Amino acid sequence: MATTKQRAAAKKNIKKAAAAAKKKRTISHLPKATRTALGKQAAKTAKRKRK
Repeated sequence: MATTKQRAAAKKNIKKAAAAAKKKRTISHLPKATRTALGKQAAKTAKRKRK
């Protein structure tokens, strides 16, 4: 289980990565783990919106 600090850092990193990817369209160049995390987060948000 990740600590609160780790979770906060991860969230911040994902946000940063998303912003950079949006600006530069670098999603395809991101590391696999980051890409997966972004996809999972997007899926989670979409699911929440559907409810």
